[in-house]
Amino acid sequence: MFRASVPLGREAAQEIIRERLPDYPVRSSLVWNTAPGALLTLPTFADSSRFMPFQLNAMGVEPRHNYTAVIYVQIGAALGPNAALYKLVRTITKSQFVDRILVLWAADRPLPLKKRWPSTFHIPLHVIALGGSARALASPTGQTGPEARPSISQRFLPYEEIQTDAVLSLDEDAILNTDELDFAYTVWRDFPERIVGYPARAHFWDDSKNAWGYTSKWTNYYSIVLTGAAFYHRYYNYLYTNWLSLLLLKTVQQSSNCEDILMNLLVSHVTRKPPIKVTQRKGYKDRETGRSPWNDPDHFIQRQSCLNTFAAVFGYMPLIRSNLRMDPMLYRDPVSNLRKKYRQIELVGS
Repeated sequence: MFRASVPLGREAAQEIIRERLPDYPVRSSLVWNTAPGALLTLPTFADSSRFMPFQLNAMGVEPRHNYTAVIYVQIGAALGPNAALYKLVRTITKSQFVDRILVLWAADRPLPLKKRWPSTFHIPLHVIALGGSARALASPTGQTGPEARPSISQRFLPYEEIQTDAVLSLDEDAILNTDELDFAYTVWRDFPERIVGYPARAHFWDDSKNAWGYTSKWTNYYSIVLTGAAFYHRYYNYLYTNWLSLLLLKTVQQSSNCEDILMNLLVSHVTRKPPIKVTQRKGYKDRETGRSPWNDPDHFIQRQSCLNTFAAVFGYMPLIRSNLRMDPMLYRDPVSNLRKKYRQIELVGS
């Protein structure tokens, strides 16, 4: 027998009626009766299930090749050869799987001139100035978009520049090397419906506060992989923007925080699976970058509050714990480094 809450039943009825309207895409009975179901399979995203991350395994097809790197710039430190952002762009350019690089400029500082950016050779580099809900293409003059304060959720907009299935989401001060990027991408190709990346966090139930807690402490499990250095399918950008409750998005906008936690809840809600952490790296941020929001003492408190708001709106806690970690073959094994495919990863401390 089919069972659902009243709100879900109402949504399903609305979708059935909507599918009977002219020019509205109709989903097959297989989509309706296969997890995650029609309510989470938005037909306006694509005209084929082949572009849905959770349908790929059932269809026996692989994700399309290569990825789009999306770098979210919030600090906007001076751009030069020693700057974290400059080094990051150069690192991505060396990846064998990158299709293009998209820089989302949400900093107060003007956009750097085109000549200040490192050469990306044949890899297209798109720089977009964010402001309010509008987008303005960067120009060589360094002009910015509208003066309205950007929402941090804009890092998850379904930008038309993203043409690959895989999205590599990065903060501007991420310090991963090229081997780390390439290895994480190969792991993601085997799990395209999940978030795959480096910085892991965990949630827990705090009996003393009768509330959900959030921790960045190194434990033997995790339930969140931060999108400051992670791969995910581009469909989740569309779902984040077009499906999530406005209350959830407003919570992120008001706090200028927690968008990565919300994305993790969304993906776990869709898949009923945890994210995947790769290698033992713990730190992934450049410590010399200026006024990082992570150094704000209120940052952690806000994330605790967000987590409980999100769980209340979802009606349950979607996050799932995991103790799985993916490492390259022969990782840290006492054999010649010449036998190892991802040699740079061996040089990275925990």
